Amino acid sequence: MESFVKPPEHDLRLALDGCTLKRKRGVRELASRESAPDGSNQKMPDVPADSVTPRPVESPSSSRSSEKEEDGPIGLVLGGGEGEGDARSLTCVSHGSISVIGRRRSMEDAVTEVPGAVAGKLGSYDFFGVYDGHGGANVANACRDRLHKLLVKEMEGRTDVCCDGGGESEWREVMEASFGKMDEEVGGKGVDSSMRTAGSTAVVAVVGEEEIVVANCGDSRAVLCRGDVAVPLSRDHKPDRPDEKERVEAAGGRVIDWNGSRVLGVLATSRSIGDYYLKPYMTAEPEVTVSRRTGSDNFLMIASDGLWDTISNEVACQVVRRCLSGQIQRRFPEELRGSSAAEAAAVLAELAMARGSQDNISVIVVELKKPNSKSP
Repeated sequence: MESFVKPPEHDLRLALDGCTLKRKRGVRELASRESAPDGSNQKMPDVPADSVTPRPVESPSSSRSSEKEEDGPIGLVLGGGEGEGDARSLTCVSHGSISVIGRRRSMEDAVTEVPGAVAGKLGSYDFFGVYDGHGGANVANACRDRLHKLLVKEMEGRTDVCCDGGGESEWREVMEASFGKMDEEVGGKGVDSSMRTAGSTAVVAVVGEEEIVVANCGDSRAVLCRGDVAVPLSRDHKPDRPDEKERVEAAGGRVIDWNGSRVLGVLATSRSIGDYYLKPYMTAEPEVTVSRRTGSDNFLMIASDGLWDTISNEVACQVVRRCLSGQIQRRFPEELRGSSAAEAAAVLAELAMARGSQDNISVIVVELKKPNSKSP
């Protein structure tokens, strides 16, 4: 568990002042002090205001968890979360997500939110997932559409998990089986050859009334805000992590320092779904944590490394806490209407952009309980 370090008030205020997206002649533009994709200080291209569109949340019976990503720049895409009115979720107050193409030329992230994905004797479980693709968006989109369904199918055959809650070992078996089947689907026989050279990280959270189960494969991350403490529920799979480097080398691979540590000098993450051209050095086996919920659990954040590369766990917790309590509000909130959790996710994405994130950014915020007060 990480100790909580409160960021200096003036630093947080300056960062937030720099992240607000400005309105000018009906268009949205990045703050002028942000760099262009090539690292220069020239002004970024304007993004039409109407590129901000709502993203629906999938009902348990729907066949897709979100709209298919468009090719090319799409600006901001606000993900769903129906706030307190979402009767399908009994485990959280509100939830919402946002995906930002950022300074990349294409969108390779994908997000899934499925309230009430699994129902058992101990209550329902909500499913949330963030997938950060590479080598194209094919694998990330496949995970978005299929991984939660594979998990539900796996749980239906496991009464020890679905009905009795299950312990960490039971949940680990379910998650490993689901991730393994997802990996087979994107790299099996008959799959388009382009899928075999693409991959995606996957971090998913299954949120129940009594527990939060997180499975992670790659360098996306899940962080719980418990009281005043930022509690990481996953560990990043990086090639220079000692145990990951040992695993890669034991499989016959190498970790090469090429603009950072990379598996065979290619990937900056050491686990992923897909990437069949790098197996067996890459694995889709997730690390799983099971956390009992407490009365101090405020909210859960799940995001791709486009956020975490520029914002610490502690600062992210501070920002979201202030958004949910009404202490921070977006300058033009009418442009991105949604739940309070969706607004908090949008502020985090803007802050990451202002701090120079060079990647796609996807964030899910799950509000577990209402703040006590809206006053400072």
